[in-house]
Amino acid sequence: MTYRIPKQDINLLPTMEMPPRYHAKNGLMHTDRVHKCEIINIVQLTEMEKLFHLKILDPGERDLFTFRPGQFVMLEVPGFGEVPISIAGSSSNRDYIELVIRRAGRTTEVLHQARRGSRLGVRGPFGSSFPMEEMRGHHVLLVAGGLGLAPLRAPLCWISEHREEYRDVSVLYGAREPAQQLFTYEYAEWETVNRIRMLTIVDQGDESWNGRTGRITELFDEIEIQPGATYAIVCGPPVMFKFVCDHLDSLGLPMNRMFVSLERRMHCGMGKCCRCMVGSTFTCTEGPVFDYWSVLNLKEAI
Repeated sequence: MTYRIPKQDINLLPTMEMPPRYHAKNGLMHTDRVHKCEIINIVQLTEMEKLFHLKILDPGERDLFTFRPGQFVMLEVPGFGEVPISIAGSSSNRDYIELVIRRAGRTTEVLHQARRGSRLGVRGPFGSSFPMEEMRGHHVLLVAGGLGLAPLRAPLCWISEHREEYRDVSVLYGAREPAQQLFTYEYAEWETVNRIRMLTIVDQGDESWNGRTGRITELFDEIEIQPGATYAIVCGPPVMFKFVCDHLDSLGLPMNRMFVSLERRMHCGMGKCCRCMVGSTFTCTEGPVFDYWSVLNLKEAI
């Protein structure tokens, strides 16, 4: 006899009608503290990705919640599971947390069924971050592939809010097809208001696409890189890291000025499950942000 799990609607469950109740512990660690949140807005970015705005219910916790670009949170759907998600918004925004979620499993499938008012739990933030202060006074190059633009939106927000502290800023963004591009409604603002050069390319265009087609490395032909005065941030599929970072290395950009996010390896956020382990390194706790020199010394990191 085969047991079938009955179909459930996240918006009708009792756990979604009130803040979730979690097991209490004495002397809770920071990593164990759960912020009870409510979905206040949902933006459909693509067929597979949605942008969620989560508001921490407790005003005191909301004021104290801070993060840095590159960090992530553990997002819990009561009764369904917990997933690590990179924060995709401004670190100065204390009103809500922005998370881009791709429908790619049971928990994220449930999240995509959620509506405004649904209650979730958030732990964190966790992990290392991009050295935004170190990049001041330099050119900044951000290279993203597919969903990789989501974690890069946080440093983009940081740069936009401190634009006078940085020199030329360029974004190279590649996607499989035009319909899979994220945040298309923000490109014009990044370019005209924030003076951030935006170059996009897709593997395969359609009848409505008038832009570039090909590999993301082809976009390097359209920009000038000053190796001694440039920092680079790369995020996307692991296979992209090698092509992009090796190309930057051939141009003379030091490896310790290239930063990558191994966000795809994140799991529990605390290094307890060991599923994030690469060699002797826990990417949940020591990452997800590493400079490329460190990544090359992590066996099977990419």
